[in-house]
Amino acid sequence: MLPAARAYGIGVIPWSPLHGGVLSGVLRKQRDGSADRSGTGLWAAGLAAHADSVAEYEKLCADLGEVPAHVGLAWLLAQDGVTGPVIGPRTSAHLDGALCALELKLDAETLAELDRIFPLPGPNGAKPAPEAYAW
Repeated sequence: MLPAARAYGIGVIPWSPLHGGVLSGVLRKQRDGSADRSGTGLWAAGLAAHADSVAEYEKLCADLGEVPAHVGLAWLLAQDGVTGPVIGPRTSAHLDGALCALELKLDAETLAELDRIFPLPGPNGAKPAPEAYAW
């Protein structure tokens, strides 16, 4: 959506930027028993569809020494055209973490690796938008 929005000069306010918690370190939380979700709904569907990518993402975050949720929000905020995400924290710790993402600056290599892990969607692969979203 972002490339298409940029092409048309439209700002984006993303909802659920961590995909219902999937980008919050969910695999580690499952392993250590600290997951606070039941494993159903958007969280479970997102994880089932992208488990390998999520595992790569969590490894990258660990290699960076950063919290996955902070990296996910910082990655989103680094995207040209993003006005600001709708975060919906449930606790003060979630809010504090989201604020940490404002200070986290990801280098070009890390941004490129994130784009590799989660490639552009669309029927035409990595063509620039809006063409990537054309029928």
